[in-house]
Amino acid sequence: MGRSGSEVNVVVAMDSFKGSLRAAEACEAVREGIVRAVPSARVVLRPMADGGEGTAETLMAARGGEWVPTSATGPLPGTRVEAGFAWLPESGPGALVEMATASGLALLAPHQLDPLRTTTYGTGELLSAATGRGARRLWLAIGGSATVDGGVGAAMALGWQFLDRDGRPIGLGGAELERIVSIVRPDPGLHAPLPPVEVLCDVDNPLNGDRGAARVFGPQKGATPEMVKRLEQGLAHLADVVQEYLSLDVGDVPGSGAAGGLGAGALAFLGAELVSGVDAVMHANGMDEAMASAGWVITGEGRFDRQSLHGKVVSGIVRIAGGTGTRVGVIAGSVEVPAEEWRAQGIHATLPCTPPRMSLEDAMALGRELLARAAERFARDHLKAS
Repeated sequence: MGRSGSEVNVVVAMDSFKGSLRAAEACEAVREGIVRAVPSARVVLRPMADGGEGTAETLMAARGGEWVPTSATGPLPGTRVEAGFAWLPESGPGALVEMATASGLALLAPHQLDPLRTTTYGTGELLSAATGRGARRLWLAIGGSATVDGGVGAAMALGWQFLDRDGRPIGLGGAELERIVSIVRPDPGLHAPLPPVEVLCDVDNPLNGDRGAARVFGPQKGATPEMVKRLEQGLAHLADVVQEYLSLDVGDVPGSGAAGGLGAGALAFLGAELVSGVDAVMHANGMDEAMASAGWVITGEGRFDRQSLHGKVVSGIVRIAGGTGTRVGVIAGSVEVPAEEWRAQGIHATLPCTPPRMSLEDAMALGRELLARAAERFARDHLKAS
């Protein structure tokens, strides 16, 4: 029950269901299901994001702002996409660049996935455009990337030069990292310096090692085992050259492996600070205050897996709930974390909304209906009894 003892107070803080529901739509579906089962429930919606897909939309809704359409280089060199950034006038003014709009996995067909070629160059173009519009602060949301180039592409768009043994600029893509011999800073007469940059990370993986960018995320972006090995060597080499030329150690920093090493590149070439994306969104939408009087908070995403507990929305909600005493429920398309693990994290109940043997395609098409039904079952099982 809610903190009053009779009224059921629930905060609904859903992430997006990729390819199916935006965060706001997922929250509405859960609210619909709850009120079917418990009409008297007081339901507060707080759409969530973690630095991945939907972060710009969520922050614009929380802070006010507008979307500025901007053409940029796509994930593959030589292509163009219609991207953009969120303009946040009350933040300095500031701008939020969601790298996935220019360099994201969703922009490519399966046969186009190739992290040896894909680049963050377009993300750098968006940062430059936002700076040119007068942004005094920048946020860079780096989830959903198609790249493993260590942020070198973005840096090149901002005037950095990466030269080979013959003093010539390297090309774009993860395959080129191993060719870097020297780094040249931008010419201040040609490239305006960036304002302060905060990188909103949705994972805490380092650049290198067993949990590094190439091994963990490379296969999701189309890397074969041979590619993973080459990309890992390229990222390690990039870290060595950054240490030599910039006196920065970026290899083991939590979050430096995010977006195929864009986290590390942002540290090295943008002078950025890496922060938790989910924490930034929770601060913007007043999650602490909303949960302070709630008996339950319901969160979730398309797939609840172990990565959900490391920098994603669910992990942030659980952390806040630990301080407010709010019970945590997770409703997701699928639940892939063993019960003993999610209970150990402080989650009280989970529920998958996709029926057994239903295809992913059908589940995505019926996403809102399935989520509302699951929320209704959850409310009948837990909210009335709480």
